[in-house]
Amino acid sequence: MEIVPLAPFKEIIDEVKANGGDAVKFCYQCGICDTVCPWNRVATFSMRKLIREATFGLSETEEIWRCTTCGRCPQRCPRDVKIIEVMVSLRRMATGYGIFPPSVRPVRAVNAGLPAQGNPFGEDRKTRGDWAEGLSVKAFTEGTEVLYFPGCYPSYDPRLKKVAQATANILNKAGVDFGILGVKENCCGESIRKAGNEALFKRLARENIKTFIENGVKKILLSSPHCYHTFKNEYPEFKVNFEVVHISQYLFQLINEGRLELTKEYEKKVTYHDPCYLGRHNGIYDEPREVLKKIPGLELSEMAESREDSLCCGMGGGRIWFETPMSERFSNLRLEQAIGVGAEVLATSCPYCITQFEDSRLTLKDSEVIHIKDITEILQEVI
Repeated sequence: MEIVPLAPFKEIIDEVKANGGDAVKFCYQCGICDTVCPWNRVATFSMRKLIREATFGLSETEEIWRCTTCGRCPQRCPRDVKIIEVMVSLRRMATGYGIFPPSVRPVRAVNAGLPAQGNPFGEDRKTRGDWAEGLSVKAFTEGTEVLYFPGCYPSYDPRLKKVAQATANILNKAGVDFGILGVKENCCGESIRKAGNEALFKRLARENIKTFIENGVKKILLSSPHCYHTFKNEYPEFKVNFEVVHISQYLFQLINEGRLELTKEYEKKVTYHDPCYLGRHNGIYDEPREVLKKIPGLELSEMAESREDSLCCGMGGGRIWFETPMSERFSNLRLEQAIGVGAEVLATSCPYCITQFEDSRLTLKDSEVIHIKDITEILQEVI
């Protein structure tokens, strides 16, 4: 594989220090990061090697784009190396130099189209709220209790629109005072930041923050763990603070308060997949499981790799915009694990995970052996 010098040694180190502390300095090349990285389940990959090469101002251009920022390696690193920050720093530098290997080139189109339409698909901004037609969903105005921010996939993708619609139906059933911003929304910017375009992330973030403030938003409800993580942990970099709640947390609250009555049986075997940005990055493990446990008739089984050890679906770290060969998709392995515990339904609470799992499901000899559901879709069936 071609090795390309991204920048002089001092420039690499300065960038890494600015965004990842003394990560390179403290790494002692133990290799634990390699043993836990999901890439080594489907290919040969060494995070340890990339960290070492960053010390010398070199990096394999294809390899720095592999990291899904799943969080498993920094979780286990005995030296607290800021591995994710190092990878994102290297991508920022590669983006600045215009270095895009073939599998990464689709991100160029995203960079070009995202600012104009506020979404990475190049879809018309005017249609962002069309998923809500006929569902008694109002436009958010100042004084509304909750802003529901579905995110880009649930706003535009036909499969994920069903998640936004299920969420709206549940909120209406519970009598929640909520609204959406529709055309006023932008992509949260999380994936494009992880893909190296810091300037575009900041532009999107500032536009969203301005919109939230002008419309009197105080509490934001989110379908995507990636949006949740960004609003909760990254937007405060701009000196703002909103109350940020993921839908799995909110459903748990609504059920406990008696605002949602579960009246129907769901007699299926279900296993739950922990999204990286909900679980490892934000510690939300119990609420989605407790929601599922309260559903009459539902039998919940755990996969061996669950909670903090959950296997990444493969679409974090900006990789939703990259080309991943089917033979290298972690989601294939995850479906095997779900089927292995006898699950009829693989439930999760992340648009990226659902997208990846649905693609992998279609490669099975019998695609009907397991179904992919967001927890809102299951809950909608029993209220």
